[in-house]
Amino acid sequence: MIGRVRAAGFATRELIQAYALIDRYARDVQVQVFGYLSSPAVAEELVSIAKDEAPDAVIIDAMFSAALDAAPRFGTPTAVVVHTFLRRMFGAWKANLEMQGAIRIRAGFAPLPAIDELWGSRDLIQVNTLAAFDAPAATPWPNIRHGAPVLDEERHEAATALPWRADDPTPLVLVSFSTVQIQRSPETLQRTLDALAALPVHVVATMGDIVDPAELVPPANAVVLRFASHEELMPRAALVVTHGGHGTAMRSLRYGLPMVCIPALAGDQPFVAAAVEEWGAGRALAREASVAEIRSAAQAALENPSYRAGATRLAPLLADGDGASAAATALEGLIPARAASALNRSGRRG
Repeated sequence: MIGRVRAAGFATRELIQAYALIDRYARDVQVQVFGYLSSPAVAEELVSIAKDEAPDAVIIDAMFSAALDAAPRFGTPTAVVVHTFLRRMFGAWKANLEMQGAIRIRAGFAPLPAIDELWGSRDLIQVNTLAAFDAPAATPWPNIRHGAPVLDEERHEAATALPWRADDPTPLVLVSFSTVQIQRSPETLQRTLDALAALPVHVVATMGDIVDPAELVPPANAVVLRFASHEELMPRAALVVTHGGHGTAMRSLRYGLPMVCIPALAGDQPFVAAAVEEWGAGRALAREASVAEIRSAAQAALENPSYRAGATRLAPLLADGDGASAAATALEGLIPARAASALNRSGRRG
């Protein structure tokens, strides 16, 4: 992340205390994740950085419980950023933060406050999804603002070269699962490739950095790539088979593409998959779905026009949504008037 932030032209500081207390978390699963997110050591370092940098506002990821707990000590307006559904997932968000609190207690540290304090007492909760896509149920705080999905795509120099002509009428299926290391599943990817092998389709499967293409045995109708631009591929695609990540699902809907969702380990993926099925835009399968089940779902999504119609119906809602700009505008609204005036004069965005 540091290299990517610097490449974008912004200053960054590494949190060198992120894993200072990691040994205290040794008994828990996902030690590297929650031993960092909930660590009192990283909280103290953040307070020190805030003192040094004197920021005009602090923006905190929704799962970063140590930073959320330390937020009142920053002495500046603070915001929580939620990158997926909030209302549909409120119970899961609450359970996640409670789990982090329990992990802290087992590690011998003070418990965390409840979500009403960690989120509800912040100045803003910025939710980067459409309010129309989130559940209609009320949430307990007035500081929630929905924007739109952030669908900016990272650029890689290599163009997407495929072995088929651009005007080939054979339906194209894009396979894209998580690019987060802890969610890697070559087995799910292989079952998906095997499922699509018997269908009259072309398949492009993208791996990111977490699965080596050499780990897979692609069928004759498929190519396996580390990276490929989804913005280039989706206009040509007929179906997306995905883990149900919010970004991939929203981008698919923007192009009116039906989906087969096979959730991995992230907390939001089953909710995204369920929403896709609820909207009639695709099928949701279990993580352990068999080759036959994946093939049947993909065939249904390709052959039954109702799935394409369900996705196409939602596409206009995403056509003009610039989630990054919407979030930036909302977050900059926290900056005190004097600093905001200087920001506008300099033309800088942060």
